[in-house]
Amino acid sequence: MTVYAPLTGKASASVALATRRMNIWEGAVRSSKTVASIIAWLRYVRAAPPGDLLMIGKTERTLKRNILTPIIDLLGTRRARHVEGAGELYILGRRIWLVGANDVQSESKIRGMTLAGAYVDEASLMPEGMWRMLGTRLSVPGARLFATTNPDNPRHWLKAVLDRADVWVTPDGDLSACKTPPGETRLDLARFSFTLADNPHLAPDYIAALEAEYTGLWRRRFILGEWCIAEGSIYSMWDPARHVVLPSQVPDGLRLVSLGVDYGTRHPFAAMLVGVGEGKLWVTDEWVHDGQATKVQLAPTQYSKALREWLAQGERRPEGVYVDPAAADFNRQLWVDGVPGVTRADNDVAPGIRSIASL
Repeated sequence: MTVYAPLTGKASASVALATRRMNIWEGAVRSSKTVASIIAWLRYVRAAPPGDLLMIGKTERTLKRNILTPIIDLLGTRRARHVEGAGELYILGRRIWLVGANDVQSESKIRGMTLAGAYVDEASLMPEGMWRMLGTRLSVPGARLFATTNPDNPRHWLKAVLDRADVWVTPDGDLSACKTPPGETRLDLARFSFTLADNPHLAPDYIAALEAEYTGLWRRRFILGEWCIAEGSIYSMWDPARHVVLPSQVPDGLRLVSLGVDYGTRHPFAAMLVGVGEGKLWVTDEWVHDGQATKVQLAPTQYSKALREWLAQGERRPEGVYVDPAAADFNRQLWVDGVPGVTRADNDVAPGIRSIASL
């Protein structure tokens, strides 16, 4: 049996502050965030309003390893019972449904549920559609969500959720609200950010070993608890605060110089409209179709029709349409359909990356 030390510092404070509709613990490994989230969840289960309760992990097996076993260790088998194979956990006599969320079809598992509460293990590994569906299911008055996650890419969909938190316990331990991105409203969300230093019960030699084993990206994410891009990423200078604006901030009268098209079947098809104005390039709009996510594959004729209809809707008339030269069939289809200015793009990767990076 695992022995758990009493919660202190940030972990203890997070349990007391976990009273919002959404409560999310994020940050470093072994930082006590999971134990704190479990305590907060158990306190909620004990007094939750009537309605279904749900626990979600990448798979039921990982949920058992990461969360259910610690719960049973804490409460004992008389007060916590996992019914394996039935997808059920009983805590203090209350049934909790268990679900795995390892692909985009997972959201179908919870459709129709009316939830009074939910717990999510490693939320950043959950498909975004599952997260959105979960929010609609938490419809019982007073329902709450509890979740944990390690950091990922700063452009991850979950990071966008976290950045709208109304209550934020920062990595430094300060209590504030997040600086909500332009055009977004704050959410009824408490965010708790942990670093390795937030767990006072770890042995110094263990901390030293982790700090030696994790370097670069992994050190920043799993030791310091930072959301950061992968080392060696193509555009490391990308900064949403600098490079993203509201539609109202785009100047009028842009000269639409190009539509860049990346043709995709196994990867998403993307078309980006670029304009010039006030000495800058502006990516003003895009059309995307992800055949893998939607399970709908389109032929070149269908892509051409969809693209032409999208351009016509907004009276978008780019001077040139630049298409991946490897997409020969699609290039020909655009020519046949009378799309003006179709040109095969230059696929020399290095000069292209340098040009975009400099801009």
